[in-house]
Amino acid sequence: MHTDTIKKTSIKLLLLSFVFFIVAQASSASALTVSPAKFEIAGDPGTTLTGTVELYNEKTTNQTIYTSFENFESNDDTGTPRFVGAEEGLATWMATKPELSLGPDERINVDYSITIPESVEPGGYFAAMFFGNQPSQAQEGQVSIGGRLGVLVLLRVNGDIPEAGGILDFESTDQGRFYTMPPIEFSYRFSNTGGDRVAPLGDIELRNTFGFVKDRVNANPKEGSILPNTARKFVNTWERVGENPEGFFTIAGSQWNQFHFGWYTARLDLAWGESDQESIAKYSFFIFPWQLLLLVLIILLLAYLILKLGGRSYKASIVREIQKQNLEQVTPDPKEE
Repeated sequence: MHTDTIKKTSIKLLLLSFVFFIVAQASSASALTVSPAKFEIAGDPGTTLTGTVELYNEKTTNQTIYTSFENFESNDDTGTPRFVGAEEGLATWMATKPELSLGPDERINVDYSITIPESVEPGGYFAAMFFGNQPSQAQEGQVSIGGRLGVLVLLRVNGDIPEAGGILDFESTDQGRFYTMPPIEFSYRFSNTGGDRVAPLGDIELRNTFGFVKDRVNANPKEGSILPNTARKFVNTWERVGENPEGFFTIAGSQWNQFHFGWYTARLDLAWGESDQESIAKYSFFIFPWQLLLLVLIILLLAYLILKLGGRSYKASIVREIQKQNLEQVTPDPKEE
């Protein structure tokens, strides 16, 4: 029993130590604020661009901050960046102070420069400027240990840049065609086969059976970009109102509050690129709020039965009254005899 108690205590101490380590790492990373989080800049080959980044030390003690640079590319169709080191490209064109010192609660502006080679091809180039609490030890794509914050740098080298791409697919995320009510989640994938990043902008337009526009949803509210030679998936929700209702009467009430019935067509219309190209896709589905319709049918049936039974009762009372009057007229009065 004593051995088991020691083992349990050791496991608890190990878990507490692990939690403390995670919290300490998170606190270390959040003790520094960097702004802005992203730069979108453009320049000609052979020129040097300059700018500033603001650092804020949230600690009550001094901090020594180390800078580093890494290129990034798209990791998957969610648009999450994957850092791939600094062997070539934009990460090697950038420069700033390698080491910075910040006092307690101090803000400083850090100057940086980007020298674009004369021989570089026009197009998009992408990297991150990192600020960390340990010197950079990145080799062959490895990331240095320690908390660090990054500023994304999206550079467009001016020139004749090809633009190509468009919508790959557009549908509901569950690929359904029949629904009882919104919310309905739509997703689309956009492919960029051009030379620079693109940010498609536009709406998802919802039309009912009669062709009337019932609603519009912003197709890219965060203005997310698609890097060259990649595809990105975007997800949008139509009419999310609070939590998803549960229970027959709750669902019927929600269907009454946001009534939709019949065939609907979602039309995705996107404009993108420097030349304002357009891509369009459609998706049709049917909304049948059967809980609400069943409840209405039951109410109408009950009303019909009540009216019918009430009518029969009324007719019966009228007949009885007439029969009573006729009987009184036929039966002679004994006093008269």
